[in-house]
Amino acid sequence: MGVAIITPFTETNEVDYEALERLVDLHLQSGTDFLCVQGTTGETPTLTLEEKRTIRKRIIKQVDGRMGIMLGCGGNNTQAVINELKTEDFTGVDGILCVVPYYNKPNQEGMYRHFKAIADSTDLPIYLYNVPGRTGVNMQPETTIRLAQECKNIVGFKAASGNIDQIKRLIDNKPDTLDVLSGDDGLTYDIMKAGGVGVISVFGNVYPKQCVELIRLLQQEKYDEAKALSDSYAEIFKLLFVDGNPAGAKAQLANLGYVKNVLRLPLIPASTEVCEALGKACENLTI
Repeated sequence: MGVAIITPFTETNEVDYEALERLVDLHLQSGTDFLCVQGTTGETPTLTLEEKRTIRKRIIKQVDGRMGIMLGCGGNNTQAVINELKTEDFTGVDGILCVVPYYNKPNQEGMYRHFKAIADSTDLPIYLYNVPGRTGVNMQPETTIRLAQECKNIVGFKAASGNIDQIKRLIDNKPDTLDVLSGDDGLTYDIMKAGGVGVISVFGNVYPKQCVELIRLLQQEKYDEAKALSDSYAEIFKLLFVDGNPAGAKAQLANLGYVKNVLRLPLIPASTEVCEALGKACENLTI
């Protein structure tokens, strides 16, 4: 059970390092297996280079080997990603999450060459991330399989296409060396039942213990119990994304007193209606 951790901000829009420390402690106490640091949920495009370095170093120091650390390291400029991998300090990082290039809209061969060049530039384990709703392009299973077969350090795939048939096609045909993780809380049950190994969760930001429980049931193939649990969270899964990500997660964490309900533009806080709906949907859950 991995969590795409948010970046909390103060009311003056600075990184709230005290709140971040509280959140990391929550995950250490709740059984979270790894943190995905500086993914989209962390509002990473709005962070400065120095903020990214400080956040990364502070989390790694606090975790001190007690959880895995996956670091978001991707983009739509292949050489810039390679330069980052060659020049930044990745001590304490267990693997990187590398998104399909956005905006440029490369074809499948372009995606293959992009990830092949990145894989050739580092020994770090690489998890590919397909999220066509954000990138504008959809990496096909055949491209992922080709990369996993040719690059020994491409070891995982975060599936966030929303297309369960496509994800199942990947799972059915991938090499054993490639792990598939859900990138969509609402599809985690279906993906893991089909052969996925876990999740990089947004829901887990707020309710890590409940998310761990769901993943453990799925790992134990207790599908009836897992389905009932997943269905009971379905409304929360939807509400977390109504006003964009991580607006919903921050709204509920603010309801619970863990963070300020502050985002950096161009994102804005969830509406009053969504905040109230989340509070009602979560009223029977304890953090």
